[in-house]
Amino acid sequence: MSTAQGRDGENRAAHYLERKGFTILGRNIRLGRGELDIVACNKELLLFVEVKAHKTREASLLAMHEDKCERLISAAQSWRACHPQYADIQCRFDLIIVTPRIGLTSWAPPRIEHMRDIIH
Repeated sequence: MSTAQGRDGENRAAHYLERKGFTILGRNIRLGRGELDIVACNKELLLFVEVKAHKTREASLLAMHEDKCERLISAAQSWRACHPQYADIQCRFDLIIVTPRIGLTSWAPPRIEHMRDIIH
């Protein structure tokens, strides 16, 4: 995945979340052992969102391995420690996969798949 492709995927994911009623609190935040692509919230939920923008859905899923999840948890814990005003809001780890369309539908915008609660 190129940097430009990743940035475009994160922009599309952020706009998707905003359309769903979430406020973006931060993007590309390096904390702990990892990086948080997007931190978003609404009145009752704090989201830590990993964005994957590979050429295929399968490649994006393969990139979500155990070590990646552990680094996300570490970064989220560090973020929450720095933002005590969100301590009482339920949090969730989500994955947004942005996959380009190929073939006759290549003119269409990329497909966005929102997977909720990927880490328990």
